[in-house]
Amino acid sequence: MMPGDEAGRAAERPAGAIERAARILAIAGGVVMLATATMVVVSVLMRWLMRSGLRGDFEIVQIATAVAVFAFLPLCQWRRGNVFVDTFTLRMPERVNRWLDTLWDVVYAGFAWLIAWRLMIGAQDAIASQTSSMVLAIPIGWAIAATSLMAAFLGLVTVMTAVRLTRTGA
Repeated sequence: MMPGDEAGRAAERPAGAIERAARILAIAGGVVMLATATMVVVSVLMRWLMRSGLRGDFEIVQIATAVAVFAFLPLCQWRRGNVFVDTFTLRMPERVNRWLDTLWDVVYAGFAWLIAWRLMIGAQDAIASQTSSMVLAIPIGWAIAATSLMAAFLGLVTVMTAVRLTRTGA
C-alpha cells in the first residue's frame, strides 16, 4: 500500500456514502411514482367502470410528484445527468470546460440551498398554520419540509460533484 492510498480511500468514503444516499433517495422517489401511477390507473378504471374515481387523486399526484422530483435530482447530479448546452464551449480545451462545469456546479449548489431555505420557511409556515389539501385535507407542510431537505442534500451533492470534477475531471 502506498502512503497516499489511505488518504485517497478516506476521501472516497464520504463520496460513497453520498452516492448511496442519492441512490436510495432516487429509488424511494421511483417507488412513490410507481405507487402514484398505480393509484391513477385504479382511479381511471373506477371512473370508466363505476363513473366515480378515487376522491382527491389529483392532490396525491401533485404532492407525490413534487416529492419524487426532488428525490431524483441528487442522483441525476451525481451522475452528471442534467441537461447541458455546449454550443459555445464545444471547441474549448478540456481544462476550460472542466473549470466552467465546476463553476456551474457551485452556482447550482447555491441555488439548491436557496431553494431549500425558502422551502423550509414555507414548510414551517404551512405546518404552523395547518395548511392542508382541499379535498383530502392532507397536511402539506411535511411534504414541503421533505422537499426542503432533499434540496439541501442536492446542494451537498452538487458541491461534491464540483470537488470530484476538480480532482479527477469526471
